[in-house]
Amino acid sequence: MTVRETCLKAKENSGVIATACEKDMNAMLAAAAVALRANAEYIIGENKKDVDSCTRGEQFKDRLMLDEKRIDGIARGLEKLTEIECPVGEILEERTLYNGLKLQRVRVPMGVLGIIYEARPNVTADAIALAIKSGNAVVLRGSKDAYLSNAAVTKVIKDAIGNIGYNAEFIQLIEDVSHEGAAELMRMNGVVDVLIPRGSAALIQNAVQNATVPIIETGTGNCHVYMENSADLSMALPILINSKTQRTSVCNACESLLLDEDFAKKHLAEIVAALKEKGVEIVACGRSRKIVPELQAASEEDFYTEFLDMKISIRIVDGVDDAIACVNRYGTHHSDTIVTNDERAAEKFLQGVDSAAVYWNASTRFTDGFEFGLGAEMGISTQKLHARGPMGLKELTSYKYVVRGNGQIRG
Repeated sequence: MTVRETCLKAKENSGVIATACEKDMNAMLAAAAVALRANAEYIIGENKKDVDSCTRGEQFKDRLMLDEKRIDGIARGLEKLTEIECPVGEILEERTLYNGLKLQRVRVPMGVLGIIYEARPNVTADAIALAIKSGNAVVLRGSKDAYLSNAAVTKVIKDAIGNIGYNAEFIQLIEDVSHEGAAELMRMNGVVDVLIPRGSAALIQNAVQNATVPIIETGTGNCHVYMENSADLSMALPILINSKTQRTSVCNACESLLLDEDFAKKHLAEIVAALKEKGVEIVACGRSRKIVPELQAASEEDFYTEFLDMKISIRIVDGVDDAIACVNRYGTHHSDTIVTNDERAAEKFLQGVDSAAVYWNASTRFTDGFEFGLGAEMGISTQKLHARGPMGLKELTSYKYVVRGNGQIRG
């Protein structure tokens, strides 16, 4: 099918899920979770073809790869969504107007979600699951690197839904993985209600600049760990190591370390040694290199960069105000943390940093729909309109006004 035909098919069948009750939604999710585990060998086989064809480096392959553990994690995410209340139909506001009209503001599905994403085939299952539980149809457009994986996951889920008696055609995967196909999806006004891009900065900016369909921007993650003077190294170092190395290819991984100068004079050598022991490449500002001379010099561009690799930039700052200014200047408004025992410094950082998630004494790696109790996420929004942070079920809904009267007319 063409891109337009695929989108139209999702829209034509959107009523199936928009009018489904929560019991039916949960039945679909439960069946899909069972099917993913039962068909893990098939999915992994298709995924291996994608991985073997990939020439884009080990970090990219890590994002692309599926194994039994990751498939089980995907299935658990679907099962978690069955435990979370469907937001559709929630009454957000109700009142009686001066003329006796009874007004309600009610949460409703968006309609047709367009998801354009790179590499990660787990996004395929997460997007379908979130669409189901929020009452939305969904059009998926993954990258060519993961097409066989995405097709396998989609087939398994749709077959599972069909096998228990439901119409699964509100779920559609675009076959055209060309740049022209992506551009066509971005212009599918009147068919696709909202577009959510997930992937590289280039993909996201392309969507922002060229889409005519309304868009929710998910951001790249140039995330910071800031060690303030009063921090305990015994806490600060594990937070840094976890934020940077627990999984480097994800958007909530730390890319830049900020330190107050007195703290750096006491502890930078030990921090550098711990990072190097983990295999992290370090680039640093001139003040840092005066303390640890063997460090490689950082360019100005390095401080703006989301490395998505075992690499980090280090910069010395002059207190919490300077740290806030650096985060807001160089960061991407994603996730940033302060490690400190000074409550006033912490509160200033939490209020002053303009990011979707800000932390005090915790790893940036927690910015995640599953970790936040949302079951899964459609992406992490770094914009401020409609949705911000991990986008779960409520963020995939809109609202409408329902007005009940008994014959009122306006004079």
